[in-house]
Amino acid sequence: MEIKNFTIKQTQKGLKEKEFSATELVQNYYKKISEIDPVIKAYLSLTDELALAQAKIIDEKIAHNEDLGMIGGIPLAIKDNMLVKNFSCTAGSKILENYLAPYDATVVEKIKKAGGIILGKTNMDEFAMGSSTENSAYQQTKNPRDLDLVPGGSSGGSAAAVAADLCVGSFGSDTGGSIRQPASFCGVVGLKPTYGAVSRYGLMAMASSLDQIGPFAKTVEDAEILFDVIKGKDPLDSTSVEEKDSRFKIQDSRSLKIGVPKEYFAEGLNQEVKEEIEKVIKKLEKAGLKIEEISLPSTDYALAVYYIIMPAEVSSNLARYDGIRYGLSSDQAQKLEDVYRQTRGTGFGKEVRRRIMLGTYILSHGYYDAYYIKAQKVRTKITEDFKKAYEKVDLILTPTSPIKPFRFGEKSDPLAMYLSDIYTVPVNIAGLPAISIPVKPESTIGFQLIAPWFQEKSLFEVGKLYEKL
Repeated sequence: MEIKNFTIKQTQKGLKEKEFSATELVQNYYKKISEIDPVIKAYLSLTDELALAQAKIIDEKIAHNEDLGMIGGIPLAIKDNMLVKNFSCTAGSKILENYLAPYDATVVEKIKKAGGIILGKTNMDEFAMGSSTENSAYQQTKNPRDLDLVPGGSSGGSAAAVAADLCVGSFGSDTGGSIRQPASFCGVVGLKPTYGAVSRYGLMAMASSLDQIGPFAKTVEDAEILFDVIKGKDPLDSTSVEEKDSRFKIQDSRSLKIGVPKEYFAEGLNQEVKEEIEKVIKKLEKAGLKIEEISLPSTDYALAVYYIIMPAEVSSNLARYDGIRYGLSSDQAQKLEDVYRQTRGTGFGKEVRRRIMLGTYILSHGYYDAYYIKAQKVRTKITEDFKKAYEKVDLILTPTSPIKPFRFGEKSDPLAMYLSDIYTVPVNIAGLPAISIPVKPESTIGFQLIAPWFQEKSLFEVGKLYEKL
């Protein structure tokens, strides 16, 4: 079986018409993983016992002519910071090297219930902290489009797995661009849903007011299907909400007004990226969509706000990894304080320690008001900018990243790495939904569409329209 660019509908068509069984499909994906993944290194672990058991259930459904549902029989991959019961979940960190998940994350539960087949857990920057997947404690994932380049991060393994045809779709988490930026770098589609649209129960928290789970896919249609499977309110996550009724109508897609913020086309934008995004704008304009220049004046403060709020929440969330409750624990320590120091000193990597220290400083007495409270006030201003913009336009279009994928080790300065998220962090700060779409098939340059809250439908419709142009 030649596995190349399989979409959800194509895969299900092949299953229903008995061109192959679900078991054969899974075995062929594992064969391809064994051949290619030693080079790409997208997966940290495989869940083959689970996958083959799930495939058997799908084959029985097909034999009895039962409905497969939205993703029945579809091979998928899960970022290694979401719990899959009885399988390891490391979050890319040595501190959780031997941790086995005691339950399924809500998203994983929904995937299983919908008949999705989980092939394995994908590599990531440690605790989702990074933009290149170079911060994983285990391995460096390579970009399938060019092995000398990074796949982006922190969900680099999930993006690479889709780009290399090592699964049909995958799931990642996005705190400041960790789905959209690797999707752009690997030439696939990546969706960051509205904050609260998808349950975070069973996701290892990085920054709780910013984190969101979303899908990677070959096409916008596949991203929509995967989102429809995982969305919805969850009683186990108090920040999740019922889907708001979308006023968007399919026949309206060509009459939409798209705003292009001038602040996103300023100094620092790679010339080739700029030219490709300008071509996208012209294509959409030619298709009948109205393009209007807008301003998001607080954009310049977004990165600073993000790198105050995020480390503060990291410091709080990672306090539980102390060598006492679970995970790695030092056996050399004589006193309780030594347990904490040695466990966290050896268990956490450099970037994680950096962000914990920054966050602890930000939250300390005398600095909380000066930094954290002020950042939250500016966060409100950034959100207000978007609200005002949506009074004039229906969607906002920007580059996903100001740069193309870079080489390993090229961004050794932390600040240079942080700047690669400059176009994605405002979306998380405001809790908006956004999607990254390749400017052309397999391109390592993506454009970002940003919609008002709970208006994912408009992202999908304009995205599908673009793919047909």
